[in-house]
Amino acid sequence: MPNGKVKFFDAEKGFGFLVSEDGQSVYVHASTLPEGVQQLRKGQRVEFDMVDGSRGPQALTVRLLDPAPSIARARRVKPEDMAVMVEDLIQLLDGASNGLRHGRYPDRGHAKKVATVLRAVADNFEA
Repeated sequence: MPNGKVKFFDAEKGFGFLVSEDGQSVYVHASTLPEGVQQLRKGQRVEFDMVDGSRGPQALTVRLLDPAPSIARARRVKPEDMAVMVEDLIQLLDGASNGLRHGRYPDRGHAKKVATVLRAVADNFEA
């Protein structure tokens, strides 16, 4: 199996080109990507089988050699913005805590705010 790198890949159009180690351009279609992979990023290392198509070399199957980047980590909130979210969460939890000490659960609106901010903070921490 030849190795190479991704020259470019257009996820919307569903195709792109690889460059083999010997410098040959190879067409790659989205249908040849591994299961669960919808796109390739420029410069990503791949291994592929190829056949001669009507317009030149074409990848038959593609295997990723570089691990796929974490989408969650790429969309992660900046640490400065995260600090503000954590501070807001602390204030919301403090208010809920005071009510619980007096034998009351927070009202529905306050509980929803707490839950929403808590989930957002947890998702960003986990990413």
